[in-house]
This record gives sequence, C-alpha cells and structure tokens, in this order.
Amino acid sequence: MMTAAGIFFSTGTFAQASAKEKTVEVGGAPMYPSKDIVANAVNSKDHTTLVAAVKAAGLVSTLQSAGPFTVFAPTNAAFNLLPDGTVANLLKSENKATLTKVLTYHVVAGKLTAMDKAKRIKEGKGAATLATMAGDSITVSMVGENLAIKDENGGTACVTIKDVNQSNGVIHVVDHVLLPK
Repeated sequence: MMTAAGIFFSTGTFAQASAKEKTVEVGGAPMYPSKDIVANAVNSKDHTTLVAAVKAAGLVSTLQSAGPFTVFAPTNAAFNLLPDGTVANLLKSENKATLTKVLTYHVVAGKLTAMDKAKRIKEGKGAATLATMAGDSITVSMVGENLAIKDENGGTACVTIKDVNQSNGVIHVVDHVLLPK
C-alpha cells in the first residue's frame, strides 16, 4: 500500500528530474530530451497537422524507435502555405505512399545539430547535401546566422527553432514544407 508521503515523494522526484532537463518550448509546450520525437511532438500546438500526417502515414513507430533521427518539422502554418486542399488530399488513405514520401523527406538519419551543420558549411563550400529517409536529398546552407533547407524543387524552408533535443535525435522546426521531386 502506498502512503500519501510515498505518492508525494515519487511525483516530487519525477518533477525534480524533469526540471533538471534543459527543455526548449515548441508550440507552447516544453520538449523533453528524455522523450522521443513523437512523445514531444504530440504536445506542440504548432505541430498538430504534422502529428496527424505522421499517424496517417503509419510512421509513429518509426519515429519512436532508437534512431537517431534529425527531423525538419514543419509547423501548421507551413502546411497552410501549401495550395488549398493539398493536406486534406495527402491525408486520404489512397495517398499514403505520397504522404510517407513527403514526411520522410523531412527526416535525415543521425543527429545533426545546427551548430555542427553550420560549422561544416562554413568550413566547406557554403552548403551541404543531405540524404533523406525518402531516398532523395536536401541542401542545407547558411542564410546570415540561420540554417536554410532547400528541396529538390527549389523550395526553401528556414529553421525557426533549432536543436530541440529528443531521446532519439533532434528536431529543427521549419517554416515551409519541403517537397521531393
């Protein structure tokens, strides 16, 4: 039988452990480095479209696995920039393969922090090409002090919140949806 003191101690210990984590706020919610990508994303009010898309594509278990992954996470506002009806069309079950391709185009194997990427770009030729989990590539470059990601169609997304650490990788919030060819 657990006593009131036992309940207080166990929840107090959890709160202390959580308070020691360095969190970043995304979409009005703290993102805990001890949680996986999906566990954190579901709490962001700015990523409800992305979470719905990940569920519709059947990618939840993938993004909960060990990884590590680097995710360029478009906000709801980014999805709203797509032509009218695009998101609703992608979420239809008959378009699951296309939706999966779009979502995995935002994922790179490994944990790539913004600082690591910026350092490599500055030391190299000004841009870095990354292979995505969709099998295509994106190009990362510096625009002033910010990272920009260019898709194969010439579309560009800027990182608005960088280095949101997760237990299985890192998220960089972006302001546009990247589209594969």
